[in-house]
Amino acid sequence: MERTLIIFKPDAMNRLLVGRILARFEDKGLRLAALKLQQLPRAQVEQHYAVHQGRPFYAGLVDFMTRGPVVLGVLEGPEAISVVRRLVGATNAIEAEPGTIRGDFGLSKGYNLIHASDGPDTARQEIALFFEPEELVSYERAPDCWIVKD
Repeated sequence: MERTLIIFKPDAMNRLLVGRILARFEDKGLRLAALKLQQLPRAQVEQHYAVHQGRPFYAGLVDFMTRGPVVLGVLEGPEAISVVRRLVGATNAIEAEPGTIRGDFGLSKGYNLIHASDGPDTARQEIALFFEPEELVSYERAPDCWIVKD
C-alpha cells in the first residue's frame, strides 16, 4: 500500500467542498489513514512550500495557506500517489480536464482547492511534516477485497 498527503486548501474549506472532494477519493477505493482540521502555522507552511521559495508566487501562496483552516489527510491504496494526482487534475484549474477535482470545481491556478504529493519521497516527507506516526491508522474495510486484488 502506498500513502500520500492531501491538503484541502482554504478555498475548498470556504466553498464547502471538502466532503464532496473527499467522497471522490473514497469512491475510487482509496482508504483514509489520517484526517484532521488545522490552522497551519506560517513556519510549517513555509517549510512545506520551501521548494518554491524565491518564486514570484511563494509569498502569496504562504499567505493564502495561512489565511484559514485546512483539512489534512493521508490516503492509502495501490499506487495512491498517481491515482490521487489523476483525480486532482492539472494545477491550473482552467487547464484541468472535466471530471477531475480541479476541472470540476477549480476556478484558477491560485485557487486550486487541494494539494497532493507528487512522488513517494515527497509524500513521506510531507506526511512526516504534518502527522505524527501514531496519528496514522492502518485497518481493513469489508470492501477492500473487492478493490485490491493481490
